[in-house]
Amino acid sequence: MTYEDYAEICKALGDPTRAHIFDMLKSGEMCACKILDAFRITQPSLSYHMKMLTESKLVLCEKDGKWNHYSLNWETINDMIVFLKSKSGINNKS
Repeated sequence: MTYEDYAEICKALGDPTRAHIFDMLKSGEMCACKILDAFRITQPSLSYHMKMLTESKLVLCEKDGKWNHYSLNWETINDMIVFLKSKSGINNKS
């Protein structure tokens, strides 16, 4: 990953709605309709937030007909954890 990739991740999580969506996805894959139910936003607003999360590669999107199902991308998350640990001096073996 590049510094630009890390910056995109930080930008994606820098919004409270996207941070909340990211937290919701910890429990597993979710349909966009279920995510939308948790917020007082429009479907186009949700689409924008999901675009930011998927473009940062924090979230994966799987299309099933007209529905989108979202899940966390653990490869990117683990890469970010390693990056942050390396910059903080925390032992990477934990």
